[in-house]
Amino acid sequence: MKAGVHIVNFDLPGWPDSLASTIADVGRAVEGAGVDNLSLMDHYFQMEPFGGPEKPMLEGYTTLGFLAAHTSTVELQLLVTGVTYRHPGLLAKIVTTLDVLSGGRAMLGIGAAWYDREHLGLGVPFPPVAERFERLEETLQIVRQMWSDDNGPYDGQHYRLAETFNVPQSITRPHPPIMIGGTGEKKTTLRLVAAYADACNFFAGPGAGPAEIRAKLDVLAAHCEREGTDYEAIRRTILWTAPLDPTPAEGAAFVELMAGFAAVGVEEVRIMPTGDDPVGWISRFGENVVPGLREL
Repeated sequence: MKAGVHIVNFDLPGWPDSLASTIADVGRAVEGAGVDNLSLMDHYFQMEPFGGPEKPMLEGYTTLGFLAAHTSTVELQLLVTGVTYRHPGLLAKIVTTLDVLSGGRAMLGIGAAWYDREHLGLGVPFPPVAERFERLEETLQIVRQMWSDDNGPYDGQHYRLAETFNVPQSITRPHPPIMIGGTGEKKTTLRLVAAYADACNFFAGPGAGPAEIRAKLDVLAAHCEREGTDYEAIRRTILWTAPLDPTPAEGAAFVELMAGFAAVGVEEVRIMPTGDDPVGWISRFGENVVPGLREL
């Protein structure tokens, strides 16, 4: 099983002055720990469970660009971009730029968005959920077109593009992998994974164990059969939502727990560092968890 680190907290000692050096250290620590994927949240405001808008939140793609310059091997993504945050053509250009400047290490994570407060706060339109899913499907169509040889127009219900030039194209061919994130409770999400994506991501933790994830993966497999998609080619990932202190004992227990998820088809797990020392947490994670995950 592969391992990822998901950064959600920027309320670290000495911010804002120390954030740049801490984020650079995080990138180096992740690679030193043998982690495969480094992701950040994509929000304008910090979420209420982490202190709300009064707490610091960095713009996601700017931060990934900074991390690209301080890493050389780890895959970089947002988990996940809200479809309402950026125009689809601009989003494709941003992810392409990250892929080019990182040497082919970008991944597009995308979802239907949900945090109404930040949209209202900064004056960003926040359509009803049904329209957000319509926009998500059109966005997936647009980014795939921009990552192809077709630079012609796109005429959708919500987006109209006269020309879809994207020069230079990504280093990753045929395009950076596309991940659709969501709870899996809406059949729309899993249908879109089967039709357009290379990876899916589910929340896992207390109340969402292997049996619950297996049920979602069964729905995804059925959608893949209808769409003519190879289910086995889709990366099946989870975000672990419970705290983890990667001591030797807790690390071993966590690996044992992950064996149950691996048995139902999960290939990657992403973990959120806790506390105010993400670099130290990542180092312990690399020592006490990553080697065990590799054996699953």
